[in-house]
Amino acid sequence: MRRFPPHRLVCLTEETVETLYLLGEQDRIVGVSGYAVRPAEVRSKPRVGAFTSARIDKILALEPDLVLAFSDLQADIVRELAKAGVAVHLFNQRDLAGIFAMIRTVGALIGASDRAEALARSLESRIAEVARASQSSRRPRVYFEEWNDPMIAGIGWVSELIEIAGGEDVFAHLRGAAGARDRIVSSDDVVAARPEVILASWCGRKVVPRQIAERPGWASLPAVAGGRIVEIKSPLILQPGPAALTDGLDAIRAALGHSSMQQ
Repeated sequence: MRRFPPHRLVCLTEETVETLYLLGEQDRIVGVSGYAVRPAEVRSKPRVGAFTSARIDKILALEPDLVLAFSDLQADIVRELAKAGVAVHLFNQRDLAGIFAMIRTVGALIGASDRAEALARSLESRIAEVARASQSSRRPRVYFEEWNDPMIAGIGWVSELIEIAGGEDVFAHLRGAAGARDRIVSSDDVVAARPEVILASWCGRKVVPRQIAERPGWASLPAVAGGRIVEIKSPLILQPGPAALTDGLDAIRAALGHSSMQQ
């Protein structure tokens, strides 16, 4: 890192972008992932790549003091940046505890620990409030589909949010799996689980409920028979950051028949 606190930040995923905006530190952001859409103002920031690929030359031209990356899927990008002498922090949060740790760590990295702590605590309070409001509700069985071919069940933080929202994740036992390949489920697995609600978010691809409903043997599923197949947009739920804890959680609650909570 060239200086502390760093003044020029590049964010390779959206959750750190949104965290910085919520901390009031958006002016430090000089480059973002092409998938960054929250908040809307971020669209004016220079784009430096997709998720698993990046324009190293563009990043270097921005002269960042620090690049914020996420997961093993960006390991190749991180390696190239490190070879070029760029300071990088690679996050790898896969559950709610990890999301809160990410928020606090971002704050520490930029010299805004007090504000980051306040943000994390406010989001933790909101999560606790939603959990309390959901305690007395009947808990419908929920299948969350992160991808359709192969079928991939929900990652850790999604599974936790389903339970906080008042549902029962039918594949909760897979939430701790290290990678998507370890959360692959079969059609027979889903049929046997008999979900009452199907939530789907196909990593940026539009969900087609009819395709889900027409899968062989699925017509008798309570979720299909009851017409409870609901798409949740990827930026709301598949980014392990503030969006999932707010709008993403509210979207799950709405799909389960509950009213949203005030932020």
